[in-house]
Amino acid sequence: MVEHTPTDATNATDAADATGTADSDRLAALGYRQELRRSLNVLGNISMGFAVVSPVVGLYAAVQVGMSVAGGAWVWALPLCLLGQCLVVAVYAELASQWPLAGGAYQWSRRLSRPAVAWLSGWMWQFAVMFGNTTVAYLASPWLFALFGAVPTPAEQVLVSVGFMLGCALVNAYGINLLRRVVSLGIAAEAVASVLVGLTLLLVFRQHGFALLTDFLDAPKGLGVSDTGALLAAVAVAGWAFIGFDACVSTAEETKDAARQVPRAMWWSLLSVGLVVVLNAVSVELAHPDPTDVVALKDLDPVTTAVTHAFGGWADKPFVLVVLISFTACLMASQGGAARGLYSLARDDVFPFSRQVRKVNRHRAPIGGLVAATVISSAALPLGLSTSAIGSLITFGSAATFVPFFLLTVVALTARLRGTWKPAGAVGYGRLGTPLNVLAVLWTGFEVVNICWPRAILAPAGAPWYQIWAAPLGVGTVTLAGLGYLLARRPDRRMPDPGQDRPHGDELAPAVV
Repeated sequence: MVEHTPTDATNATDAADATGTADSDRLAALGYRQELRRSLNVLGNISMGFAVVSPVVGLYAAVQVGMSVAGGAWVWALPLCLLGQCLVVAVYAELASQWPLAGGAYQWSRRLSRPAVAWLSGWMWQFAVMFGNTTVAYLASPWLFALFGAVPTPAEQVLVSVGFMLGCALVNAYGINLLRRVVSLGIAAEAVASVLVGLTLLLVFRQHGFALLTDFLDAPKGLGVSDTGALLAAVAVAGWAFIGFDACVSTAEETKDAARQVPRAMWWSLLSVGLVVVLNAVSVELAHPDPTDVVALKDLDPVTTAVTHAFGGWADKPFVLVVLISFTACLMASQGGAARGLYSLARDDVFPFSRQVRKVNRHRAPIGGLVAATVISSAALPLGLSTSAIGSLITFGSAATFVPFFLLTVVALTARLRGTWKPAGAVGYGRLGTPLNVLAVLWTGFEVVNICWPRAILAPAGAPWYQIWAAPLGVGTVTLAGLGYLLARRPDRRMPDPGQDRPHGDELAPAVV
């Protein structure tokens, strides 16, 4: 065991104090006071991203629909989406390093583009996250009933979903330290269980050969589409599994040495979750007793089927508990991110009821943003009384998340090409930055169109027309509402002048990584 001398302890304390001072100075140079508690290290920041990206939540959101449209071959959509999202993270990393601020999409666009574009980017991102929280809370509640062997009515599911939302808000209200501890426990259980279960299914309980991974199982033929069309639909669904890494940015003002650590945390959370999702998707498919049942919609929960078939009935309750913990940690971390995004908008006085929404409580948590995010997310939960309506919300949430990705990558690329932005943070990609940004624009633009494309094959049989068109209708509605508020209240005219930012330290000399 290594013992630290008093000098060692003093040096460590001095280094921590110096880092804290540098972070506060950097925030002041960007025009803001340190109001939130800066106590997260890089592992704490990674835990926020890991919880929101969540391999269990991502897999459950995609596997059944993916297999039903593209059979065993659907798994190839996952590495494609992971690679595409790596391009987005490359752009985010340079931006987060130069401007380590909560509400990244809004704050970055404000410094790179016109105020109206920046405000609309922030508006779209906020509602995507808040309605995404609605979806997570709604999908979490049946697992609580399953723990006790019960099946909820629609009304019971909605009420329990509200309870989940309020319980997570209570933890968030006690500040970042409690949030970090609870989320870290949740992702520890999830990570261990996901990796162990995935490897065991693949190595011990595999039922099929690897040829299944290229077999469409006649799913496209049954749906009346081509193999290419089926894969495109699977890519649209699989995108949901890799969209939470920006939660690391939401807690940037609570992370020590944020300019260096937030980009690292985004990479670690996306890549670690991505690899686990791919592992478990392959494992579940190869260990499933009859994948054709999933294609035929006879099995709507292939993950649980594969696990219980392999491990026996005794694994049912422990597995349900792990899934419940995963959904809860995901909701808690994502809700915290939504609250911090609203706080970032409100302190610039560019969001409705900004004076109330920007409030911070004695635990140095953004309580105003938390209340607003919880109210808006909960207000959409009564849609769960109609299963077709909640399906529309799920589709909209995925589309609305990729729209801000696309807008931000376009804004960043435009600023690069005009010469108005040269990455000047602690992280930079040198000459590779521009081609990576170009590819990120192409990827996010493709995925926005792909997700918004109306497809009957991704909706339940006999679904109403508005569910098939849910993505473009939802994105259009939120965009029109944002434009209406923008024209009526002109929040873009109240934005601080980004020219007030002052250079600070290593922002003048980016490291090429």
